[in-house]
Amino acid sequence: MQIANTLDVLRTGVDKLRSGGDTVALVPTMGALHEGHLTLVRRAREVCDHVAASIFVNPTQFGPNEDLDAYPRQMEEDAAMLAREGCALLWAPDVQVMYPDGFATSISVAGVSKGLCGASRPGHFDGVATVVCKLFNQVRPTHAFFGEKDYQQLAVIRTMARDLDLSFPHVHSIIGVPTVREEDGLAMSSRNRYLSAEHRNAAATLPREMQEAIARIEDGQDVTPTLGALEDALLGAGFSSVDYASLVDAASLAPLSALEQRPARLLVAARIGTTRLIDNMAVEAASQATCMLTRRP
Repeated sequence: MQIANTLDVLRTGVDKLRSGGDTVALVPTMGALHEGHLTLVRRAREVCDHVAASIFVNPTQFGPNEDLDAYPRQMEEDAAMLAREGCALLWAPDVQVMYPDGFATSISVAGVSKGLCGASRPGHFDGVATVVCKLFNQVRPTHAFFGEKDYQQLAVIRTMARDLDLSFPHVHSIIGVPTVREEDGLAMSSRNRYLSAEHRNAAATLPREMQEAIARIEDGQDVTPTLGALEDALLGAGFSSVDYASLVDAASLAPLSALEQRPARLLVAARIGTTRLIDNMAVEAASQATCMLTRRP
């Protein structure tokens, strides 16, 4: 696996990978890799001829009271993991390479970036959109792979790529990969390592209560009291606060007060100890045909 730390080395490496019309996947990460990241690499290898990964802890997506300095960094270990998975190229720039002196541009994506994590983390998605746009232009992948765990982030990136015409000459497809979970259902995250043993046990309440809320909504129960019961259950299990628990349209992320005949998603963010956890799951509406059949005498 080639490791590139400068743009010249990166571009030369990408040119070699894309010679002959080969496809190149990009798996952007901030390092501290776990099985969720490696699943993205494996999926990318199934789809594309070559896989490039990036590791960059992006300062512009961290707020003033967030964990930029404490964010885990383990470049040697991460590089070894990527090499074992067959990654062909690792792009690992430092902050000066990504944001040189005088850098003055930011991308803001309206609509899907508002509310949810956008409400509690102002500027976060501007930082995400800007750095991912730069990564797309630097690596010039034909495909890009992101985990569905950061569902709002995925929606922001897809909107940004569409609006800025990034699908040509590269990034033909942005692929969301289903969330990888621990045995107890907790979504894998680099931040899980911050949890104490007590908080780690309590954190498993999050996916369980989400599944319970989804079952109730799909059964036809009212959304608002169901989400209220979900929040109460999390607080009772040891979570200190719930930033949001929202049923949204799966494409636009517009909030839904009732389940409709279109894909929906339940998104939750909650804090336990010093750690903020996010998760999301699909919510399926019964088809109109099924509803009509159940109404027959």
